[in-house]
Amino acid sequence: MVRGRMYVSCVAAVACIALLTLAPTAALAARSSQRAALASLELSVVDQINLIRIAHGLVPLTPSPGLIDAATAHCEQMISDGFFAHTSATGVSFAARVARYYPAAGKVYYSVGENILWSAATIDGSDVIGQWMQSPEHRANILSPKWRQIGVAAFTVPDAQGAFGGQTVTIVTTDFGVRV
Repeated sequence: MVRGRMYVSCVAAVACIALLTLAPTAALAARSSQRAALASLELSVVDQINLIRIAHGLVPLTPSPGLIDAATAHCEQMISDGFFAHTSATGVSFAARVARYYPAAGKVYYSVGENILWSAATIDGSDVIGQWMQSPEHRANILSPKWRQIGVAAFTVPDAQGAFGGQTVTIVTTDFGVRV
């Protein structure tokens, strides 16, 4: 009888180990799939902005690691602090916030701009650009001839709190810059 119990316990332990092994793998696969979709959204936003700029006789923008980091940090802060604004939850202006990641550091000319968007609906790059092109301020950023670089970040969050009312939302931040 002891031998039978031990076997059942061993089988149960193996089953538990298998479930514990599969659960993180499934969660990782879901996160990986979501990250791939968001990376596709980010690339689509850059591509569509550049198509619009070229159609208007402007130079296309090149990705900047510093601007990508600034956009990523801002999305993360809006999510964690439950707010939606260019100015940080602690009152830091967007220009000062972006400068931490994309500094002027001895440049003769330096400027930054930012577009942000959040949506409770499923969105793609066309949706994002369509909304921004209908807003005079956002459109002006997209069509500004001074920009040379861009950074885009997108995050989807279930149960986003604060300004997002517990909804599942996608937040997109696009930072524009020039340093010469």
